[in-house]
Amino acid sequence: MTAPPENALSESPIIAGPDSLAAAIVAIAQRQDREAFALLFKHFAPRVKSYLLRLGAPPEMAEELAQESLLTVWRRAGAYNPAVAAASTWIFTIARNLRIDLARRAARAIQVQDPLEDLAPVAASDHATPDAALIAVQDEARIRRAMATLPDDQAKVIRLAFFADKPHSEIARDLGLPLGTVKSRLRLAMARLRALLDDRP
Repeated sequence: MTAPPENALSESPIIAGPDSLAAAIVAIAQRQDREAFALLFKHFAPRVKSYLLRLGAPPEMAEELAQESLLTVWRRAGAYNPAVAAASTWIFTIARNLRIDLARRAARAIQVQDPLEDLAPVAASDHATPDAALIAVQDEARIRRAMATLPDDQAKVIRLAFFADKPHSEIARDLGLPLGTVKSRLRLAMARLRALLDDRP
């Protein structure tokens, strides 16, 4: 499927009714309708961001996840079944699952025994239970607090390695650092994070 329109936030009329919302997703699935996507984006992006903020996501993360949620709608519109779920339910579930997956990846980064091993991305879950969602959100909050205690240089390599999924060689190139320095900072950061998280109640 081709990319969605770049002007998704252009001045387009807002879709209102649930039938129109569902029809817009079907139009994207059937003919990659860019106008329908622009309408969906304008309607849902601010609502999804507000929803994620209410779940406790930081503003920058909420903004990024809201955009990723709508891009997922563009890519997976063919999987939507209006007979099973309303458009809003389907889209907000996508947003929730993306946030849960991000929290799980963060938790996995902290639990990994060898910080120098590349981590495979955790598969997205479309059927997360409420208990799993709560645990993921709590883990994410603990990790975010622990990350805030890291020196900037260590926090930067952690974010690039585990949240951006970049290999160590690419991080070294992007930051203009020797590979050994990147690995050293990762070791120090992981040791500090483990100590902080192991010390939690």
